[in-house]
Amino acid sequence: MKKSASKSKECTFNSEDGYVRMFLRGRPITMHIPDAQRESYSLDHKVPMPDHKLKLQWVYGYRGRDCRSNLYLLPTGEIVYFNASVVVLYNTEEQQQRHYLGHDDDVKCLSVHPDMVTIATGQVAGNSKDGKLLAPHVRVWDSVSLNTLHVIGMGVFDRAVTCVAFSKSNGGTFLCAVDDANDHILSVWNWQKEKQLADVKCSNDSVLGALFHPMDANLIVTCGKSHINFWTMEGSTLSKRQGLFEKHEKPKYILCVAFAENGDAITGDSSGNIYVWAKGGNRISQVVSGAHEGGIFSVCVLKDGTMVSGGGKDRKVVLWDRDYQKQTEMEVEESFGPVRALTEGKQGQLFVGTTKNAIIQAIFPDTLTPIVQGHTDELWGLDVHPSMEQFVSCSQDRQVHLWDANSHQPLWSKAIEDPGISVGFHPSGAVLAVGTMSGRWLVLDTDTRDLVSMHTDGNEIISNVKYSPDGNFLAVASHDNFVYIYAVTENGRKYTRVGKCIGHSSFVTHVDWSADSQYLITNSGDYEILFWEASNGKHVTSVDVVRNLEWSTSTCTLSFSTFGIWPEGADGTDINAVCRSHDGSLLASADDFGKVHLFSFPCCQPRAPSYEYCGHSSHVTSVAFLHDNSRLISTGGKDTSILQWVVA
Repeated sequence: MKKSASKSKECTFNSEDGYVRMFLRGRPITMHIPDAQRESYSLDHKVPMPDHKLKLQWVYGYRGRDCRSNLYLLPTGEIVYFNASVVVLYNTEEQQQRHYLGHDDDVKCLSVHPDMVTIATGQVAGNSKDGKLLAPHVRVWDSVSLNTLHVIGMGVFDRAVTCVAFSKSNGGTFLCAVDDANDHILSVWNWQKEKQLADVKCSNDSVLGALFHPMDANLIVTCGKSHINFWTMEGSTLSKRQGLFEKHEKPKYILCVAFAENGDAITGDSSGNIYVWAKGGNRISQVVSGAHEGGIFSVCVLKDGTMVSGGGKDRKVVLWDRDYQKQTEMEVEESFGPVRALTEGKQGQLFVGTTKNAIIQAIFPDTLTPIVQGHTDELWGLDVHPSMEQFVSCSQDRQVHLWDANSHQPLWSKAIEDPGISVGFHPSGAVLAVGTMSGRWLVLDTDTRDLVSMHTDGNEIISNVKYSPDGNFLAVASHDNFVYIYAVTENGRKYTRVGKCIGHSSFVTHVDWSADSQYLITNSGDYEILFWEASNGKHVTSVDVVRNLEWSTSTCTLSFSTFGIWPEGADGTDINAVCRSHDGSLLASADDFGKVHLFSFPCCQPRAPSYEYCGHSSHVTSVAFLHDNSRLISTGGKDTSILQWVVA
């Protein structure tokens, strides 16, 4: 009998020929077992959990591109904001972050209670592994202990919670929320009792802000596309008075609302005007027309009664006196983008969140210091420096960032012409290659970020760029089903094409080099595993040649030493990336459900046990261990975030 009796669902072991066969979506995938393991191998062997765990240490970036009013200073000296499904509490003076990890998908809104300790955050509907919808809801939590106090609105909200705010005048007993349903339902809750008090259809158009009046717990102001509404709560009913523009220009959007010391409401709009609405009324009492060129995304009243406003198109932060006379202004540089959120810091400082996902510390008249930076579009490209605590990321925002893992700041950033999708360091660390979505790939000097070389192979996505361990070759994997092999000379400065791997019938997804730089293993979109000779790109069909090869890295999601990462019933697109630690003891994977998993390596038993970590939302795209295995870096696709985990 050829097959061994040991069999598991979706997996068979052939002891005679020394291979394991697994199935993905009914497709058989054969993986050959190294001779050293053939005798002892069994599908039923119990794998231990990894002897290390991960702890989230740092979140790079901020969600400013499509969220607002999401940056506040707490009495602890920490600023609080969110990115992906993590709420970050960042002490900029001590360079420390803490993280609230109660959410299971993208956080979209945030409010700080008048006690300055309790925080409410609202999230979108998520998807769990088994395809179930995770309900959008609001979590109320303690910013000192990070304990969740209340979960509100499970099963009530539709799509996402986009605005949330505590009442101010009654000790913060009420919480209002707006969801992303077609009618944008405004609801009011007694959050401590988790009880809904009132709800109403707010607007067919998008709602961008909702705030309680600071002096009246029964008055709520909402604003958004072509409306500002003043809501009065009586018992369980909310009655609306629309803001009247009368002789004034009615803007397309009212983008933000704040309150002056005397109770007047102040709005900024898409036409660049500031309107003042007299306390308790729905009429305009004062106008600052043309306060900004283009939209005003944020207005913030400072403790001394003066006010700052933040511009979109003009990227200006303007200081106004109590009578709305302009005092002074600063301009945020273009690379950080328009102003999205403003909050008062200590002693004359401001914190400015931008639409390009940066947070800047600002002091009038002209000091602007970036303290948080991030990508602004889908993020896939990641690699770690071969010998330093640095890593590189590239994204479809056409930015390449080289990061210092200790200071958490970019050492440099470079704009490139095409959206970036993959990146790899030369083993010397002197240069790095960047693959783009156009078929073009380029080489940058790691020190100077100068362009060293540029090539084009095909016109499809370059999914992978990987140097051989000896630095003499570069493999360029493409969605045109080929892998192009280049000879590399002059320490990564000269490239000559020497081979083309032809044989995959789908796009190439992952590539690893053998430790001796002689062979390649590749995976493709139709779950094929192929082997190649590096010097000429010839397809290797002899099992005996490749069975016992030692691999320099393990980033192929399909291979004998990594196939245990696949959960039962997995679709082949459920796992995007995998990476082995440099000491060969751990394996991390990145999945489509916002999770990073940590396994023991080798991971060659079906459905190996793992620790599971949340922080990203939807798909996690890349994982990589720093050269000394002290930390793991992970990237999120649509959430554009980079998370840094301590390996403990």
